[in-house]
Amino acid sequence: MKESIRVEDYAQQITEALGRGILLNTKGDKFNSMVIGWGHLGRIWNLPTFAVYVREGRYTKGQLDKTKEFTVSIPQGAPDAEINRICGSLSGRNIDKEKEAHLTLVEGNQVKVPGMKEYPITLECKVLYQQEQDLLLLPENLRDTFYPQDVDGTHPMANRDAHTMYIGQIVDAYIIR
Repeated sequence: MKESIRVEDYAQQITEALGRGILLNTKGDKFNSMVIGWGHLGRIWNLPTFAVYVREGRYTKGQLDKTKEFTVSIPQGAPDAEINRICGSLSGRNIDKEKEAHLTLVEGNQVKVPGMKEYPITLECKVLYQQEQDLLLLPENLRDTFYPQDVDGTHPMANRDAHTMYIGQIVDAYIIR
């Protein structure tokens, strides 16, 4: 069962959970989920939006570029350490994250990307805009801290690739019960 919510009523809970890691889900060739700690909940072009940032070498990026839709799954309470470990450090190129993390997927209402029962607050999003970062426009201290050139971009824990920002219109929001 899904209980519709007003995103504004959950804004503080969503932004606080983001700092502990929430899940960005895609479904192109197959379902994939990755932990994110960067994002923005807000409004642009008079629409409710959630912006996510995905590094160039990530499996998730190819799926987003192909489908132009995603879900964001937020835990109620503390995130599950094992789910975050699997979805945050292993690549969907190589494993089935649904199976490995024992996720209970729930079909989306407005998008083809499911949410999950384990992280029940769900935002369904359709990409309105995307923009690649220009690392030379960042202050040097941020570039050095967040984009050191020591881990190859194809590695799951890569840190040298720039991000692409995807602004997604929130087309549905609910809690999976």
